This record gives sequence, structure tokens and C-alpha cells, in this order.
Amino acid sequence: MKRYIALFLLLLSALPMLVAQEFNCRVVVNSDKIQGTNKEVFNTLQTAITEYMNDTKFSSVQLSAVERIECTLQFIVSEYTDERMVCQLQIQSRRPVYNSSYTTTLINFQDNEVEFNYKEYDPLVFSTSTYENNLTCILNFYAYLILGIDFDSFILYGGDSFFEMARTMVQLGQSTQEPGWKAFENNRNRSAMLSAFVEPATKPFREMWYNYHRKGMDEMVLGVAKARATVGKSLEVLKTLYSTNSTSVLFPMFKEAKFDEIISLYSKASSTEKNDMYDLLIDIYPSENRILEKIKEESR
Repeated sequence: MKRYIALFLLLLSALPMLVAQEFNCRVVVNSDKIQGTNKEVFNTLQTAITEYMNDTKFSSVQLSAVERIECTLQFIVSEYTDERMVCQLQIQSRRPVYNSSYTTTLINFQDNEVEFNYKEYDPLVFSTSTYENNLTCILNFYAYLILGIDFDSFILYGGDSFFEMARTMVQLGQSTQEPGWKAFENNRNRSAMLSAFVEPATKPFREMWYNYHRKGMDEMVLGVAKARATVGKSLEVLKTLYSTNSTSVLFPMFKEAKFDEIISLYSKASSTEKNDMYDLLIDIYPSENRILEKIKEESR
């Protein structure tokens, strides 16, 4: 698989690599909540963000057009006054499972603190060293977060360099008064997300992430039962992490990305496997009993 070659090349930093865009990003700017204003500005913004995400070279990784990372950014605009937009941003990313037509969700997360100024037709300028505006800083942050989480699923700690770039975006954001960047202000903001992936205490989550995808999901073609057992074993680390850091954003991020997949994966598992997985997850997500009960249901 060409993706594995590209990921391996990332580790060979002494060798030159060609530059290519990384994303096939679908962007939606939903302005249904905004009344009595010219809607064209939202169409222009949608086009500008689409071009920014798909035409910018965020790294030196070489991917062909068919290997670009599939992702979606949906902005739901709640306020628009004097070129100032207040939004919710839904971020989704997916990656293919080896030798199958199935794609597994890596991110399905909502950022509720997205605000920026945008004047119609103003260019979006890419920079990793200077703060251009809050919109591009947010876009850069999520580009590097998506890259880091994607690469972590292929190579153990393969996302390190991308998380470091995300750290730079957080530092730039924190130099402003814009919401969503402040440390310790919100356990689901962008600063908290960065911390979750770079703190030594949560590094076992990244090892789990690699084992879940590369040794579990990618091995389904060789045997579902064995791969499912690997997935189940990998998830045991969640319980240990939860006992020491129950408020980490990693837990809602994992739930929102993976619950549907786990329920489907265990639909044909043995009763023992179903019960073990239910018991593991219900201790971490006690309020999600209605959803987790589906793990124990008999397949039809």
C-alpha cells in the first residue's frame, strides 16, 4: 500500500521528499441561522477554505491524489456582525482499512469556540511562523491534528512532527485574545486537544491507537476473530488512562469516532467478547448505557 511507503519515508528525515498536498477536504459553511444578510459571503468563505485546505502544502509528505486524507470541515455560523463570524466547527477525518473498501473514522469532533474575522475575498495566507488571522490559525491547527492522528494510526508515534506543528499553532493562538486557545480554560478546547496528544501521561493512548488500527483493523482481511481480539486487547489501556485522567478530551474524542464501529465489530462476536467489551466501556462511559447495550445484542 502506497500510504505505508509514504509514512515510512517520513521517518527517514535524512532523505529528501517531494512536496504534495495532503487533503481531500470537503468544506461546508452553513449559514441557515443567519437571517437578513447577503449570503454570498458564506459561499465565498466556503470556496476560500476549500481551496486553502486542498491546495496548501502543510508538510513534505508525498501522497498521490487517491491517497490524500479524506476529511470534512463543517462550519455552522451562529452569528455574523461587522465581518465577525461565530461558529461551531465539526471536524471529521477517515482513513482506509488495508485491502478493503471500508474506511474507519479517526476524528468526529465538534469545536464550539470558533470565531474569526472575514472580509469577503480577502485571501487566506498560509504561514507556520506568524499569526495571519484566527481562521488560518484554526485551519492549520486542525490540518496538523488530522495529520498527526492519521499517521499515528499507521506508525507508532508517527504523528510526532505534526503534533509539534499543532503546538506552534496553539502558541500563536495563545498570543491573541481569541477563544479556544487558552490553556486550562476548557477541557475540550484546542489547547486541551494538543495537550492530550503530547503529554507523556497519555502516550499509551497513542500506542492503543496504533494497535487498534494497524494491528487490528488492518488485519481484518486475514481473520476477523483474531483482529477483533487485538482490538479488544488494545482498548484495555483506556481503563488505566481513565483512572488517572478521566477529564481528558481523548475520551469524548474516542467515543464520537469509534462507538459505532465497535458496536458493528462486536455484532458477530461471542457472548463472552461482547460482555467483556461492554464491561470495559461502561466503566468509562457510564452515561452511555443505552448505546453500549447494543454491543450485547445478538446479531440478526
